[in-house]
Amino acid sequence: MTILPILKYPDPRLRIVSKAVTTFDENLAELVMDMKETMLDAPGAGLAAPQVDRPLRIIVVDWAQEGQEYGQNVLALINPEIVASEGAQVFDEGCLSVLDLTANVDRAALVEVQAKDISGQPFSLIGEGRQAVILQHEIDHLNGVLFLDHLSSLKQELYEKKLRKARK
Repeated sequence: MTILPILKYPDPRLRIVSKAVTTFDENLAELVMDMKETMLDAPGAGLAAPQVDRPLRIIVVDWAQEGQEYGQNVLALINPEIVASEGAQVFDEGCLSVLDLTANVDRAALVEVQAKDISGQPFSLIGEGRQAVILQHEIDHLNGVLFLDHLSSLKQELYEKKLRKARK
């Protein structure tokens, strides 16, 4: 297993819309394991393949419930799609690809996602609360959307200014 480098904003590769996975083989299984190790090493609650420069519709999420140990319940979703959502919540989010920023983001409170496992078998799941946020955040990455895009233009500009200053 390999810890993969995580792309950092403003890398343009983070804006690429990912392609669906069509081949379910040992290469896919290896990539998923590398993504899991990378997410746990970071550490993060989720990681999308575009963040490690693989423009494929793959995410891994830490599906731990209250009281469970981090990393003991990691789930891989291949070609995930949100098929239903309801409610609303505001959640303080951060991102492994967006350094030194957390911000409140409006998200659905519950989402139903359909996906495939690493052998190509379809499944669906429902995420509520924090799990719903993680799923929406990671699926956004597959569509070239960053959590920054959900912030006001003022907050985006302040972050850009901070980045420009840090580069000097």
